Amino acid sequence: MARKPTSTDPDPARTTPSERRPREVAVDVPAPGAGPVAKGATANDVAEFIRRMQSIPQAATSGRGRIVFAMDATMSRQPTWDMALALQAEMFDVVRQTGSLDVQLVYFRGAGECRASRWVSDAAALSRLMTTVDCRGGYTQIGKVLSHVRTETERQRVSALVYVGDCMEEQIDDLCGRAGELALLGVPAFMFQEGANAQARIAFREIARLTQGAYCSFDQGAAGQLRDLLRAVAVYAAGGRAALMRLAGAANGGAARRLLADMTRK
Repeated sequence: MARKPTSTDPDPARTTPSERRPREVAVDVPAPGAGPVAKGATANDVAEFIRRMQSIPQAATSGRGRIVFAMDATMSRQPTWDMALALQAEMFDVVRQTGSLDVQLVYFRGAGECRASRWVSDAAALSRLMTTVDCRGGYTQIGKVLSHVRTETERQRVSALVYVGDCMEEQIDDLCGRAGELALLGVPAFMFQEGANAQARIAFREIARLTQGAYCSFDQGAAGQLRDLLRAVAVYAAGGRAALMRLAGAANGGAARRLLADMTRK
């Protein structure tokens, strides 16, 4: 079990930046409760997307990509949190020679706790941040995540939001309103769902649609699926649609073609 951050943690003045505790995200959201749910949505067929993504070609790009990597850290998420901790380094590795990547970790858990780290530019720093977090019971706080991404991109452009979760316990109309704010700022949300919760699927797909992002589901414990999804978004963050289009034109580019299709089907 990962160490729980406590008030006895070392003085920030004596720690390295990588060891400092993520800051609280101070954004109000409605009280937990399911909002109106649309009918007739179907799960995205991502199995083929994953099977056909065997490698990521280099994308000749410049500049720095910025990803907000947000995760539900409520109690049911512990297996996926541990999986992401093991795989997150590949987000950096895949763009090492094609651009630069900065990642900010955002998580929520417990009774209203939602925190954001500083921006990091290497896998080791992000790993150290993630190991300070353990999962705790609580309701989802996706609204806080969306509002935080809006605030961050108003300061400096965020290339993409990556969100990993399994449930949605908020008002869907409120989440859609906040997603619309991201859409106005040009920030796509890549919503990755573990499991088959119907309300989460509908909300995640709508957030992705509104922001011109993409929705994908993956199976519990499927490390390979989550790895490839994170790598694909890292390529997008570092190189934009041009990088995905180069991948789509490759012989093994079926996965990129599917991702592009989902992004333009909105």
